[in-house]
Amino acid sequence: MKHHCLVLAAALAAIAGAAQAGDAAKGAIVFKRCIACHTATEARNKVGPSLQGVVGRPVATAKNFRYSRSMIAFAEGKTWTEADLASFVTNPKQMIPGNAMAFFGLKQPEDVADLVAYLKDPAAAQ
Repeated sequence: MKHHCLVLAAALAAIAGAAQAGDAAKGAIVFKRCIACHTATEARNKVGPSLQGVVGRPVATAKNFRYSRSMIAFAEGKTWTEADLASFVTNPKQMIPGNAMAFFGLKQPEDVADLVAYLKDPAAAQ
């Protein structure tokens, strides 16, 4: 059991480190996979909630968006950190089983880091 915890801790540390090292300009390109459902530069919901200002925002609080029950249950008392976003975009269904997002996740750590950097500061992509 201790071995599994150490492996998980190492994986989470790697994801957190990757999120901090991302390139927002490259993240804007990765975000193109998301634009059918989300926006990161406007407070406008689409099929999914606006991701404008998501880093540091309490989870499941985009105005006028109806979140799934599983996202609401997950959200209680949580704020989106870079590490949490990195984990979520890597495997949304594993992090929050039953969430409504129809996305299987990013497989390349660089894409994850770049996307999180973009979500943190979309203006840095220009």
